[in-house]
Amino acid sequence: MSLAAHLSRTVPGHLHVVDDDATLARFSRDWGGLVHARPGTVVRPAHASEVAAVLTFASDTGTPVALRGTGHSCFGQSLVEGGLVMDLSGLARVHPGVGREVVADAGASWRRVTESALARGLTPRVLPDHLGLSVGGTLSVGGLGGASHRHGAQTDTVRELEVVTGAGEVVRCSAEQNRDLFDAVRAGSGRCGVITRATVSLGTAARSARRRKLYYRELDTFLADQRTVVEQDRFDHVEGRVLRVDGSWLYRLDATTYYLLPSDVDDEKLLADLSFDPSLTEVTEYGYGEFCDRMADGERRLRDNGEWYRPHPWLTVFLPGTEVAEIVGQVRDTWKVSDSDTVLLYPLRPDRVTTPLLRLPTSTSGEPVWLFGLLTVADPHDPIDLARRLERNAMLADLVTAAGGTVYPGSAVPKGCVDWARQLGDAGSALETARRRYDPAGVLAAAHSW
Repeated sequence: MSLAAHLSRTVPGHLHVVDDDATLARFSRDWGGLVHARPGTVVRPAHASEVAAVLTFASDTGTPVALRGTGHSCFGQSLVEGGLVMDLSGLARVHPGVGREVVADAGASWRRVTESALARGLTPRVLPDHLGLSVGGTLSVGGLGGASHRHGAQTDTVRELEVVTGAGEVVRCSAEQNRDLFDAVRAGSGRCGVITRATVSLGTAARSARRRKLYYRELDTFLADQRTVVEQDRFDHVEGRVLRVDGSWLYRLDATTYYLLPSDVDDEKLLADLSFDPSLTEVTEYGYGEFCDRMADGERRLRDNGEWYRPHPWLTVFLPGTEVAEIVGQVRDTWKVSDSDTVLLYPLRPDRVTTPLLRLPTSTSGEPVWLFGLLTVADPHDPIDLARRLERNAMLADLVTAAGGTVYPGSAVPKGCVDWARQLGDAGSALETARRRYDPAGVLAAAHSW
């Protein structure tokens, strides 16, 4: 009997279960395009009770389960060979919120969540650059964006979660209730349970956004100004890029202010004492919602030209402030950066990131740490290119951890090249204790690389 037939006979109700070749082939690949694993079946639950029934079946039969929202994992984290992929796109509802909160199912996109919040004059405090990502997906790895220097990770804005444990029990958890599970599923990569619903705190939405692209020719000057604007909370949204332009390196500080009226923004004060090149400055005005979803047009272009479907061996690390210039300089001088690659570099305030499993480098006196993201695109027809990029990721992970840095969960790093137990420390011990309690059969952990 096939896995799909066994599951359909065992789980009551009208659970959507499929195992046709086309579906299994589609769920054998993720966004990263580096790992391929063909599942035995794909299920699409519509309610937490169906998630619970599936996980009870998996626990009883020892069937490994991988969780998939939009499939945006980079190194097979949403894939499983021969097991069961749980497609959470059927859990896509955003519920009427109360007060300054929104309640969203795990498969809902951040675009839908943002639209729902904006209808009430509110907004999520931290959003990813790409609003097509699912709520459950980003909360399972942390979720960072240009507002993280103010509000931490998306997991730091969560008030309560509904989770289905690996043993099939539906549990509500928060900082006050079932705290061990709350801390184990936020940035826990789905190793203890499935986030099925999240209550997220909201802030007041602005009407408009002014985005300034400030360019620098020297890395040290760029880093100094980034440090200044983050430590002084000058802007609402701060990101940065390392760019290769006509054979030369440029560094771009993206500094955005939200406002109701243009008169609310004092550019002279906000830009005072910064050392960017004024001849290169670009300023763009957006509606607030338009700014939040500013990547939508780029996504459409990438889909149209096929770049969206190429392999993406993405790596994101966190660098101590004392080491950022040295490490970025090494990568800049030794790695070939193509026009289709994106290199992110911007600071975070470690005191704002409180999620136990989202580990940042140790910082003294509130010194920022830097997010360094190498969002590269590989040639799908060149296995040597793919292997070389993964080898570079492993080398950079080694370099970063040796310098006191950390690696972001979900990055494309080969199994064994990051000592996750060492990185997580006491939080990792707590995670393992929670995993044994909430997923005693290990059906969720079986699909993971750490």
